[in-house]
Amino acid sequence: MNKEGFRTVASELKNHVKILAGFVAIIWSIEIINFIVFRDRMALQFDFLGIRPRSIEGLVGILTAPFLHGNFAHVAANTVPFLGMGWFVLLRGTDRFFFVSVVSALISGLGSWAIGNPYSVHIGASGMIFGYLGYLLLSGWFEKNIVSIAMSLIAAFLYGGLIWGVLPGQTGISWEGHLFGFIGGSIAAKLLAPQSRRNPQ
Repeated sequence: MNKEGFRTVASELKNHVKILAGFVAIIWSIEIINFIVFRDRMALQFDFLGIRPRSIEGLVGILTAPFLHGNFAHVAANTVPFLGMGWFVLLRGTDRFFFVSVVSALISGLGSWAIGNPYSVHIGASGMIFGYLGYLLLSGWFEKNIVSIAMSLIAAFLYGGLIWGVLPGQTGISWEGHLFGFIGGSIAAKLLAPQSRRNPQ
């Protein structure tokens, strides 16, 4: 690799670090502010900024919920897989990363709003994280090239155990957000896969 190529790669990696660190800084800053100002009561976030199923007011949470967390343990639990899987998605390209993030967050939020318990409030970045999981696991199937297949296998080995999070039954866990986030990432993988060329008739 020549100097110009090395500089390009270094610049891309630096940009990836900025993107991931920026999101992590936002969610941790919000949680710190919540702890200092609201004494970790989360009242303001729960009432106005979380996803409240089948509530018109709760629709705003589809946009804000990925940035909100219930406590420091919650935000810490989401930080590690976000960095790990987010990095793998970023390796496929910055535009792809943002597309997968947006599609996963929107479908996760809409799914939670549509079928969630009407007395619940859904917050956290896990829907987006499960979107990364869905994208990484299925991109190899849809794209059928060495790079995507290798990433799918690596993701399955490192993070495959998370798939159980899409099943109901865990108290206090938004399995709806996980399930629809995974679906969103899978849809993104399909949409981003190169369209197969039709054979001429």
